Amino acid sequence: MPADIARLSSNVALAARFAPILLVLGFLLEFDRPASAASPLLPRKSLATADTSNNARLEALKSIPLDKLDPADRAKVISVLSNVSVFRRMPLKVIDCDPDMYLFLVRHPDVVVNIWELLKISKLRMRQTGEGRFTLSEPVGATISMEFVHQSHDTHVIYGEGMYRGPLLARPVNGRGVLVLKTGYVRETNGRYYITNRLDCFLSVEPVGAELLTKTVSPLVGKTADNNFVQTAAFLGTISRTAEVNSRSVRALVSKLDGVRPKVRAQLAILAEEVNQKSSVASRSDDKLKR
Repeated sequence: MPADIARLSSNVALAARFAPILLVLGFLLEFDRPASAASPLLPRKSLATADTSNNARLEALKSIPLDKLDPADRAKVISVLSNVSVFRRMPLKVIDCDPDMYLFLVRHPDVVVNIWELLKISKLRMRQTGEGRFTLSEPVGATISMEFVHQSHDTHVIYGEGMYRGPLLARPVNGRGVLVLKTGYVRETNGRYYITNRLDCFLSVEPVGAELLTKTVSPLVGKTADNNFVQTAAFLGTISRTAEVNSRSVRALVSKLDGVRPKVRAQLAILAEEVNQKSSVASRSDDKLKR
């Protein structure tokens, strides 16, 4: 196990404990550090804070490509958007990551969860059940099914439904959620990519849990969610950068992911090598320019 990945994994352990709650609330996906002025998705307010305002909510609704969704998927998404219990726009963040590695990890969240499982820092269990479909469970917390209903290089729409039972709520509560990830890419003069992420989360909860959720649980976990994304993004960035300098260690890690489909493991191993080769070419080009 690469030392930098193992070290960073310990930092996300606490956040991983909260992941079942965060997932039920619709707070999923990853960020790293505040966006620079070059970011293609600069917000109107502070970059470092989440936004739950009506203006942000309306803007988020307009950004959803409903016309590009399958009719059945569109109906499921609209059923959530027409009965939203909680809306949250996560802080805009930028990560230093290879674009191909980024898209792969976004579209295969089971890879990251299985790494946490392998390192024994989380009891989360996520498995792929079909193309773009996953289930996530935690021993005494949440059970969730999620699916990508739209995927493009700059927009991902995820629909999820599940149940949470735990100490924060007196009885099991069922909920459905829609996540909209908007992505922008900036390539710096040195060839490195900085990827801007904006995640909008919509959650619809059954009436019995809606009031407690909106008044108690949502404010409680909001800052925890923000921190969770910072740590997770750093983890993803580390995987990408490790592949750049030591793809062999990443391939060795991939071979141990028994919760990931063999085809996905093979794709990640190939991708790690490609990231390494691209980095080597860029480094040689940079050296020539300096001569």
